[in-house]
Amino acid sequence: MIGPKSVLSVAAGRLAPKVVGSAPGVTTGVIRQALHHAIVGVGPLPGAAATAEKHLEDNNDDAEAAVKHIVDTHVRLAGVGGFATNIGGLVTQAVTLPANITGMAIIQCRMVASIAHLRGYDLTDPRVRNAILLTLLSEEKVSKQIQSQKIPAPPMAIATAPAYDRAIDDIVAAEVAQELIGRVAGKRMVSMVAKRVPLVGGVVGAGADGWMTYQIGRYASRELLPKRSDGRGASA
Repeated sequence: MIGPKSVLSVAAGRLAPKVVGSAPGVTTGVIRQALHHAIVGVGPLPGAAATAEKHLEDNNDDAEAAVKHIVDTHVRLAGVGGFATNIGGLVTQAVTLPANITGMAIIQCRMVASIAHLRGYDLTDPRVRNAILLTLLSEEKVSKQIQSQKIPAPPMAIATAPAYDRAIDDIVAAEVAQELIGRVAGKRMVSMVAKRVPLVGGVVGAGADGWMTYQIGRYASRELLPKRSDGRGASA
């Protein structure tokens, strides 16, 4: 029996390249816009640094406890599909893409950026911003893309690179755009299956975004290690 995760993966793989290929400039622009709003704040969501500092205060200056609560909070936000859609709608008024793509991108970028801030990374640094976006692919996808030489390095290596490489910007944004659109396309495919198998639709509809956000949060907490005084990531 094919499970919901398998259906989602197959549908995403088939549909995402077609969607992204039809408007690559728009999709990468939307991803960059979502990252910007995640960092500076949008609508009811404060910016990433302010969010990180609030969690740090609430956890008695225990940075690792704050990281855990940041992940938990954003998993809950991601699980509320209507909230994510409304946030996305604030930045997609002139873009013909589903608002839940940008809504989810904002929530997940904000989570990773908050973790990065607590770990000592400068959110204005373009290398760090690329690392934040790259984390959204998930650990498994990043590993595969590195092996296939589609991306040059994992997030922390990009965040702490000796110099900023502008060429990485479009590569990272395009990969993230394709991945996020693929996830939405996959969920739509599963919703069609759900007309005959309600349990599948319920599992995907209620938990897919929350579970993916949890995986990304865990990946970010492991990957973006605290920075050393020389500006590079700490050893594991």
